[in-house]
Amino acid sequence: MKPFLEALDERVLVCDGAMGTMLYAKGIFINRCFDALNLTEPGRVAEVHQEYVRAGADVLETNTFGANRIKLRGFGLADRLRDINVEGARLARTAASGQAYVAGAIGPLGIRIEPWGKTGKDEAEAYFREQAEALLAGGVDLFILETFRDVSELLAAIAAVRGACDLPVIAQMTIEEDGNSLDGTPPEQFAPALEPYADVVGVNCSIGPAPMLETIERMAAITRARLSAQPNAGRPRDIEGRNIYLSSPEYIASYARRFMSHGVRLVGGCCGTTPEHIRQIKLAVKAFAPEVARAVARERTGTASAPGLGAGAVHPTDGPPSQQRPVGSHNDPTSAKAAAVVTVVDEAIPSVPRAERSRLARALVEGRFATIVELAPPKGCVGDATIGRARLLKAHGVDVVHIPDGPRGARMSALSLAVLIQQNASIETVLQYSCRDRNLLGMQSDLLGAHAMGVRNVMIVTGDASHVGDYPDATAVFDVDSIGLTNVVSRLNRGLDIGGQTIGSPTSFHIGVQVNPGAEDLEAEIRRFEYKVEAGAEFAVTKPLFDLGTFERFFKRIESARLPLIIGLWPFESVLNAEFMANEVPGVRVPDAVLERMRRAGGPEAAAAEGVAIAREVGCTLKGTVQGVHVAAPSGRIESAVEVLAGLR
Repeated sequence: MKPFLEALDERVLVCDGAMGTMLYAKGIFINRCFDALNLTEPGRVAEVHQEYVRAGADVLETNTFGANRIKLRGFGLADRLRDINVEGARLARTAASGQAYVAGAIGPLGIRIEPWGKTGKDEAEAYFREQAEALLAGGVDLFILETFRDVSELLAAIAAVRGACDLPVIAQMTIEEDGNSLDGTPPEQFAPALEPYADVVGVNCSIGPAPMLETIERMAAITRARLSAQPNAGRPRDIEGRNIYLSSPEYIASYARRFMSHGVRLVGGCCGTTPEHIRQIKLAVKAFAPEVARAVARERTGTASAPGLGAGAVHPTDGPPSQQRPVGSHNDPTSAKAAAVVTVVDEAIPSVPRAERSRLARALVEGRFATIVELAPPKGCVGDATIGRARLLKAHGVDVVHIPDGPRGARMSALSLAVLIQQNASIETVLQYSCRDRNLLGMQSDLLGAHAMGVRNVMIVTGDASHVGDYPDATAVFDVDSIGLTNVVSRLNRGLDIGGQTIGSPTSFHIGVQVNPGAEDLEAEIRRFEYKVEAGAEFAVTKPLFDLGTFERFFKRIESARLPLIIGLWPFESVLNAEFMANEVPGVRVPDAVLERMRRAGGPEAAAAEGVAIAREVGCTLKGTVQGVHVAAPSGRIESAVEVLAGLR
């Protein structure tokens, strides 16, 4: 067989269709690790490959889409990574029998990487390279990196493959009906961003052929790269409890012809497509005269062959342009191409000056000591009592009310309460916003709405991973963590959404984050704090402090960041409350001497007074070191918080 790219420039090639759909149809339960079937049921995997070869597929994808360390770890199979990938390549190679090219299939890691998550691009690249090297050992001809929603992660995957070999790379994003990636990046951005690094740029999965055609048209208008398209067989529909894909093979084939007329060189199928879909696509490709296909390619590229990633192309994850190195000429860091690297975010509107964003921001910029008191959202839909407490806090000179996003059960949302308090109590709020149980696009929408309603101070937290409320089967899910969301808000402040598109006027959020001086793994906490600062954090609030020694050790490590630090104070309301904080709240350290003080206090009123005294002492000791205090009001007792603040004044 000819080298893959040479064959691709001569004629349109047909890729296979869905693997998971076929295995499911053969009786494999959906909760199993399909990649591990390469080892446990190789006959079924081989049978699917053979059906696609008989249907006329020119390219077989290995059954390794999720065979990276992160995803395999969820099945307890991380130690079998190499075996699963090597065997996946071997099965496809045997089935191809010299009639088809074997493409090593690599999908996303299933976690968020920087700037949206805590995993660095270098770490992601290492995970991808491990899989790529295993597929190489199995004997693949090329790589298909598919179903990526995040350009940064896809670039890390490309870099991993390029670091392991010089085989052709097909890089495919997955998109929504509007043509943008699942994270909102339009093809006008992701196609040029991928073009310098991949031999073929394309889209696959998530949608059917009609909206994918519109995306291909947009890509063809702005890039000369070879293109690929692998749509689903439409959107799945629930029919008697099963997801059924309803796009017929003939329908898919009719769009294959349209794809080719816009320069697509590799066409195939994704979820829901079967060997019959591929057979019909193959017939459409054969009917599409070779000379017409070559003419389309020449018109789009200016030559008989489309541009690939040759010597001198820029490595996609090598840092800023001044530090990037060409993949094919590592000894020439001054390569002209290094200056032409495309980034997803290219232009941003100047941010609103920090001091102009909120009264809290101005106070911290000017060095004034800030006072914040926490008010939890009420149960139900009536917030009059909480608004009344906010008015009292303002009357006592409190600067800002903090609305936590953590309370469980049927409570008013933190955002709703923040807006009601600002509108009805005339006091500024800090909205705590948790990443828990929200996807990235939903978070972006929430925050834009919060800004439109006048909320300016936000404190971003990852959120707890425990069960939610009183519903034992409701579990918490996370799309990004606080580091990733801090990056999102920073972009909004520069007038850009998560896809790098302009939103018009920038937001003017004052961005806060949470830090924990008492973290069990202090090194990890310091590292996360540094990531948050790098992402755009402008102030930090600690978890409740009772141990001055713990704070001093932490503060020495973060002092150089020069970020305004607000300490958390918690006035114990009882001995039980103190013991609870000491024993059941992760990361909060209550010294034995403090617990003993609470135990010696006597009755309930004396214990509550002692709790206030302890919080005052911590606040007074650190007042000259930090820029403010955040005082909790356990059980809604704002009187305790007011007493703590009175002692500080």
